[in-house]
Amino acid sequence: MARTASDLDPAVAARLKRNADGLVPAIAQQYDTGEVLMLGWMDDEALHRTLTTGRCTYWSRSRGAYWVKGDTSGHHQHVKSVSLDCDGDTLLVKVDQVGAACHTGDRTCFDADPLPVSGGQ
Repeated sequence: MARTASDLDPAVAARLKRNADGLVPAIAQQYDTGEVLMLGWMDDEALHRTLTTGRCTYWSRSRGAYWVKGDTSGHHQHVKSVSLDCDGDTLLVKVDQVGAACHTGDRTCFDADPLPVSGGQ
């Protein structure tokens, strides 16, 4: 499926700094605990859908299609707020996550064994 033209507010679109594929990384964070859940990718249309439906919509780079988190798994992300970082190149989407955020069934995509850090406190 090809990406479609978007009705994203032009003032918002003008603030985005997209990568070469027209995408912006979107970090999903649990709104009340601050837990970082996952990273997905959004283009203008995915962001527009996220802002207007209250459900996270991402662009799947592997499938080349839009997907709404939870439509298949039932593990929905209900949007509480969306913020753009100071550079305009990353979105922070605060959500109320229902069930697992990760496709592996884990609550967060960052549950794997931590990498060793040396020289830190």
